[in-house]
Amino acid sequence: MITAGCDIGSLTAKAVILENDRILSQAVMRAKTKPAESAAEVMNLALAKAGFDLTGVDHVTGTGYGREQIPFVSSVESEISCHARAAAHLMPSVRMVIDIGGQDAKATRLDENGKVVRYLYNDKCASGTGRFLEVMAEALEIPLEELGRAGSQAKEKLTISNQCVIFAETEVVSLVNEGKDPADIIQALHQALARRVAALAKSIEVREDVVMTGGVAKNQGVFAALEEALRVRIKILDNVDPQIMGALGAALYAQEKARRS
Repeated sequence: MITAGCDIGSLTAKAVILENDRILSQAVMRAKTKPAESAAEVMNLALAKAGFDLTGVDHVTGTGYGREQIPFVSSVESEISCHARAAAHLMPSVRMVIDIGGQDAKATRLDENGKVVRYLYNDKCASGTGRFLEVMAEALEIPLEELGRAGSQAKEKLTISNQCVIFAETEVVSLVNEGKDPADIIQALHQALARRVAALAKSIEVREDVVMTGGVAKNQGVFAALEEALRVRIKILDNVDPQIMGALGAALYAQEKARRS
């Protein structure tokens, strides 16, 4: 059985092709202005890697903020459900999923059966999201993907006190003008983001095992800062890109629906 998941987020589009429980292919790209265009392009990329076209797929499930605008899906699911489904599939012991996306952050608690029992998300402010890091990377003139490595060189402990992205950016510029090392500033940014996300998670009670999903999970500086803020060891989902977890969960839902039809 071949199924697919398509996750159209605010900043990136992701697709996963499954054959039973095995990932055949995956694709990630920068999202376009129109969700339908992002969906078509990222799905075509994943299908090309798998070696067939959409006619060979039994069921496609869409997720992400643009899920209702994907023309070729057979069903849709929320991104909260999809990230939880993928995490529980890969690590049945998981009890909390923290997903930091481009423009929101979500904390989800699961029961012993992998079902969502509580969740909370922040989509009102860019602090605590991937966009926060993107803005700060631009201010520091450092590639976004280099932040994790650069922050690991920090020596002096600094604090970013403003939670608002606009004011935090001003604070960063002031620190640069004071001659502070960019590595120290980056570490402070990681800790500021982690504090915001940790407060979200703590408000629904943190329970282990905890996993982190979304593109920001690739940033080891944020990963470490979040462990420190939560005071728990965050588990690593081996051999799976954390950025495709929403699409993987959608493909697993598609598998379930295809089997019932």
